[in-house]
Amino acid sequence: MTDEYRGVFGAFPYAFRHSESLLFKLYVLVGALASGVVSLFVIFGLVVLIGATAAVPGGSLTLSRSFYILVGLFVVAPLVAPILFVARRHRKTGSDRRYDLSLALTGFLFMLSVYVGLVISVPADLQTPPQPFTLGPITVSALVPVVQLLYDLPPLYGIVPPVVCALVIYGVHRLLR
Repeated sequence: MTDEYRGVFGAFPYAFRHSESLLFKLYVLVGALASGVVSLFVIFGLVVLIGATAAVPGGSLTLSRSFYILVGLFVVAPLVAPILFVARRHRKTGSDRRYDLSLALTGFLFMLSVYVGLVISVPADLQTPPQPFTLGPITVSALVPVVQLLYDLPPLYGIVPPVVCALVIYGVHRLLR
């Protein structure tokens, strides 16, 4: 095969070139950007964490640094998983528009779930009261009770939406492969 994708970074252009789904091609672009931004946040956050704790000897701080990287991986991995799944499928069995579209939808759903998880985990002293917003002549107030409900949940529940959506990505891959 002359068109090998050559690993993780090569899978992005490979999947983009070989997919027939426009939504999936959009996901490749948005997913690559999102995973790059999240990776930069994790790297810069780790640098700040190491700088703030450099004078303290190892032990539990080493564990917290490793945990920080692990959390970053748990966010980045589901962002790139649909792209890697599609690239592998195209390389092994060929194109399937339904498979590509389904994985693009689950990838976007995961992005939304990360946002919902972040809203849930906002500390009470940093929460702003939800207010209706306007889109031109239309006022949207339907999201006010939803945001208030998310604020009222315990912050630990913020992990649930991304974990569930990551499992959905894997489940859709297994179901449609």
